[in-house]
Amino acid sequence: MRRTGPTNVVVRKLIDSLRKESRINNAPVWRRVAELLERPTRNRVEVNLGRIERHAREGEMIIVPGKVLGSGRLSKKVTIAALAFSEQALMKIKESGGRAITIADALRENPRGRNTRIIA
Repeated sequence: MRRTGPTNVVVRKLIDSLRKESRINNAPVWRRVAELLERPTRNRVEVNLGRIERHAREGEMIIVPGKVLGSGRLSKKVTIAALAFSEQALMKIKESGGRAITIADALRENPRGRNTRIIA
């Protein structure tokens, strides 16, 4: 059986735009995010805030090609871009002074992919 990729139309359009912007802006970070989003849903990334706290630097943009969960604490002011967030994660991100945005918004804000880190 041939692999078809994600069936969600929104995710497919996001993957296409990530690949296009990667080519236009010579930003390999967006191509890597597109590759990670093409995985089957059961292999998609789930990252806890504690892991983001360990690996992120203050003021950085963190990209999670999956879902952000609320386990752990977050004390750094970071912008987190993800496909989805749990309610507890959103609450903790706002309490720490950070921002939670979608991957499409991150692509619009930072098309060159500067000062970003993928946590998968």
